[in-house]
Amino acid sequence: MPIEVVPLGAGQDVGRSCILVTIGGKNIMFDCGMHMGYQDARRFPDFSYISKTGNYTDVLDAVIISHFHLDHCGALPFFTEMCGYDGPIYMTHPTRAICPILLEDYRKITVERKGETKFFTSEMIKNCMKKVIPINLHQTIKVDDDIEIKAYYAGHVLGAAMIYVRVGQESVVYTGDYNMTPDRHLGSAWIDKVRPDVLITESTYATTIRDSKRSRERDFLTKVHECVANGGNVIIPVFALGRAQELCILIESYWDRMGLDVPIYFSTGLTERATEYYKLFINWTNQKIKSTFAQRNAFDFKHIKAWDKNNLDLPGPMVLFATPGMLNAGTSLQVFQKWAPDPKNMVIMPGYCVAGTVGAKVLLGQKVIEVDKYTKFEVNLQVRNLSFSAHADAKGIMQLIRMCEPKNVVLVHGERGKMDFLRSNIMKDFGIPCHMPANGCSIKMETSKALEAKISTDLLKSLLSSSNSNNNAAVNNIPQNQDVSAIQSLRPSTSVPINATLLMHFNTNNQTSSPTIEIVKSVDFSAATAAAAATTEEDTQTQKKRELFFQVEKPFQIAFLLSDVAHTESTTDEVTVRILDLLQIALARTIGKTCVIERNASMIVIRTVSLWLDQLKPQTLCIKWSFEDEDLASFILGTVNTVLYDQQDFGLNSVQSATA
Repeated sequence: MPIEVVPLGAGQDVGRSCILVTIGGKNIMFDCGMHMGYQDARRFPDFSYISKTGNYTDVLDAVIISHFHLDHCGALPFFTEMCGYDGPIYMTHPTRAICPILLEDYRKITVERKGETKFFTSEMIKNCMKKVIPINLHQTIKVDDDIEIKAYYAGHVLGAAMIYVRVGQESVVYTGDYNMTPDRHLGSAWIDKVRPDVLITESTYATTIRDSKRSRERDFLTKVHECVANGGNVIIPVFALGRAQELCILIESYWDRMGLDVPIYFSTGLTERATEYYKLFINWTNQKIKSTFAQRNAFDFKHIKAWDKNNLDLPGPMVLFATPGMLNAGTSLQVFQKWAPDPKNMVIMPGYCVAGTVGAKVLLGQKVIEVDKYTKFEVNLQVRNLSFSAHADAKGIMQLIRMCEPKNVVLVHGERGKMDFLRSNIMKDFGIPCHMPANGCSIKMETSKALEAKISTDLLKSLLSSSNSNNNAAVNNIPQNQDVSAIQSLRPSTSVPINATLLMHFNTNNQTSSPTIEIVKSVDFSAATAAAAATTEEDTQTQKKRELFFQVEKPFQIAFLLSDVAHTESTTDEVTVRILDLLQIALARTIGKTCVIERNASMIVIRTVSLWLDQLKPQTLCIKWSFEDEDLASFILGTVNTVLYDQQDFGLNSVQSATA
C-alpha cells in the first residue's frame, strides 16, 4: 500500500508547517502552524483539503506537534476549537508546557494590538491544551491497534522531537525542525537506524554549510562590543525560547570576562519563566548544563535584565534581545522602528526570516520599510546576519539521512530553488527517490512489504549439524596439494545441493490477504525419498502431493525457426519433430556429456527437465523441471531462448535442409 504525503503548509515554503500523511490506511497530521508572512486567512493551513464538510475528527487518526515554535503549533487552537477537531494530539512534555504561553502572546499581539476579531481566545487555548497527550523521548505510544509513535531528540529548542510513526509494516519519520550540531545548552539530534519507508525532513538551510560555531560566536561578540563602544544600541531579534538562551549564555560570559557594564535587556518577561522551564526539563539540555546545574544555574543571568518600554527613550548604549525573531510584530518591531534611522545602531539577525516579514526585507537591503499602509520608516542602521539558527544545514541533513537510512525522502520547510539543489544531491549520493511537493500537491510512494515465514525446528537442527560437520571436516582434512591451474567447468552441475524450500500458500478466497510462508526441509519434496519412505500406496500418494515442480511456456514463431514451412506441406507431428531436433542439437552442443539427453517423437528429457510442444498451442514450447534441477533448468532455458529468439548457428541449417 503506498504512503501518501500532502503538505498543507511548508511545501516549498518556510512557515505554516502542516503535513498530512496517509500510511497503512491511517491519516496523521504532523504540526499545525501559522505563517508569519501573512496577516489574513493564508496564515493558517487550508484544512478543507482534509475534509470538505469539516468532519476532521473522523478523518484524522492523530495530530502530532514537533515543537513549540508558532510556525509549527500556531494554528492548533484554531483547528481544534474553531474548526472542531476533537481527536488525539501528541507532543512532548516541554512543548506542552511552553506552547500555551507562546500562543497567548501571539493572540495578544493579533487581537489586542492589531484589533482582529475572528481569532481564538485565551479560553480556547486552555481547552486545546487539555486535549494534548504528552509523550516522553524513546517511549513507544500506541495510538490505536495499528499506529505506534516514538519521539527522538531533535535539538533545535527545548522539547523538540523527531517523530517515528509505524503502521503495520510501513513507517515514516517526520523531523520537524532539528539541529545536528550541539550548542551551549542543547545536544545534537539523534535517531535510531529505523530505516523508514519515508523520511520527511526540513530543508531550511538546504544549500548552506556553516563555518565553525566558534568563529561565528567570536564574530558576534566582536560586532556587539564595537557597536556599544561607539555609543550605539544593538537589537538582536530572537524568539523567546531557544536561540535567546544560547546567545544570552554567550554574551553573559563575555561581559563577565571583559568587565563590561553596558546594560543588556531581554523583552517579554520570559527570562524568569524560561529559567523555570530549563530547571523543570533539565534532562533535555546538554551534558555540560546538566552536570553543572546543581552548583550554578547557567540561566541565572547577572548582566541581563527585564526590558521596560520606558527604556526606549534612554540614551545608549545598550543591548536588547527582543521578540519575535523575524521583526514581524511585538517589541522587536517597535524598538527596531525607533532605532533604525540612526547609523550608529545595529541589528544582528541570528536566525531565519520568512519571506514577507520585516526581518526578511531588512536582510534584502531595503532602505524603506512599509509595515502596513499607515506605517513606513527608513533603515539607516548597520545590518548584520550571523546565523545562529538551530536548523540543520545541508551537511546535517545528509548526516541524518545517513543515520536513519530511509527508502524515500520528502523535503519540506524550505525555499524551492534551494530544495531542488539539495534534492539532486540526495538522489546522487544515496540513490533513493527524493520529492519536494508544493502545498496541496500529493505524492505517493510505493512500499515493499515483508512477510513472516515459519521455519521448522528440524530444518534448523539439520542446518546447524551440517554446518558443524563441515567445519570439523575442513579442519581435519585440509588438502596438502591443490592444483591451482584447475578451473571449474562452466557447464551446469548435475547435483545441486538444496537445503530448504520456501512455500507460499495463497488464499484463493481472499485475493488481498498476504500469503502464508513456510520454510521446510527439501527432503520433504524429494519424490525419490518420498517413495522410498512410503510403506503403503496411500502413503506414497500422500507424499507425492508434496512434490514440487516448475513450468514455463515459451511462445515462438515457427516461420522464424523453419523458413521453408510456408512453402511446404508439413503435418503438425513433422513440425514438432523438426523443432525438437533443433533444440536437441543446441542442447547437445552446450550441455555435452554432463547429462544424458533422452528423446522421443514428442519430448526431450534431461534428468527431471522436460521439453515439449503444447498440442493446443502448437507455437508454444513447454519446459518443466523439479526444484532439485533448478540450476540445470536455468542453463537449459538460456539455450532455449537462444534457439527460439536469437537464431544463432548451432549447425541448425544442415538439419533443416536434411529434413526438408
